[in-house]
Amino acid sequence: SEARCQETQQRPNIVFAIADDWGWPHAGAYGDPVVKTPTFDRLAKEGILFTHAHVIAPTCTASRGGILTGQAAHRLEEGANLWSRLPTKFRCYPDILEEAGYVVGSMRKGWGPGSLEGTGRNRNPAGPTFRSFKDFMATVPPDRPFCFWFGSHDPHRPYEAGSGAASGMDLSRIRVPPFLPDTPTVRSDIADYYFEIQRFDRELGEIVQILEETGRFENTLIFVTGDNGMPFPKAKATCYDAGTHVPLAVCWKARVPGGRTVEDFISLTDVAPTILEAAGLSPLPEMTGKSFLNVLTSSASGQVDPSRDHVFTERERHTCTRPNDASYPVRSIVTGRWHLIWNLSLIHI
Repeated sequence: SEARCQETQQRPNIVFAIADDWGWPHAGAYGDPVVKTPTFDRLAKEGILFTHAHVIAPTCTASRGGILTGQAAHRLEEGANLWSRLPTKFRCYPDILEEAGYVVGSMRKGWGPGSLEGTGRNRNPAGPTFRSFKDFMATVPPDRPFCFWFGSHDPHRPYEAGSGAASGMDLSRIRVPPFLPDTPTVRSDIADYYFEIQRFDRELGEIVQILEETGRFENTLIFVTGDNGMPFPKAKATCYDAGTHVPLAVCWKARVPGGRTVEDFISLTDVAPTILEAAGLSPLPEMTGKSFLNVLTSSASGQVDPSRDHVFTERERHTCTRPNDASYPVRSIVTGRWHLIWNLSLIHI
């Protein structure tokens, strides 16, 4: 019917862009003096820049599973670990949107690394795979909303050694994190990491350009973030701040007042219920994440929702590095002042 068509057109399109191993605060919008991220910076300026976004787990598969299901990683059974499975009983927001009439697609790294065997799934939980966003958009009718997952492989290792310096980066201006030694080798390695962040940002810019050319930009809810911290010691695969703290910008010109910096704590498990609510659907009761649509549609900056004063993070196992492939679980809570890490690993196997 005409009313249904109008309602469908009013629902937002969804673009979720996720970099692989991109940690906070490595973006121009956060004041980094070296890495250049003009697309992220633009979306943060026209939307919201979040300063306290954390993944549920500092490891690819569990983090992505938490984003897609809106659930804490320990609830996902084997999906809490790297190179695992995510059975269909754990419902993912792209499937739910597809059932509601959305056209769904993804490119490159979706959920994973892992296996679909024995899960009941015949495609990646992030959606059917396309070679590019342009190819995906060619399948989207003008009267249908869409949901797209852009999963870059950048800035995951390995890097091309010296690529950052060769691109003209001034290594003397790099802010070396205090948990790393400040040496020429480390500075060059960080520059190589920055080089790949910039490549992710350029590709994100191509997606934004297509949205503008097709007249879809205004009513597209765009999330830009990373799946865990930078791939360096005491960062990725740990529940230290550098392992779970990630960049986050959200832009939706049609409904989200822009030009704001928000200090609320956001868990990326909150993304799925937020997307569902924005699409006019109810978050699933099993979702531990909570929609932050109220924060997005507010006009306030700083601390918007007083209840968002903490996040939980966790890890079961990243790699099989302990005897008998034993786990080495961690639970953590982060607030504005404190960061408690509870190491549950057994001393003896």
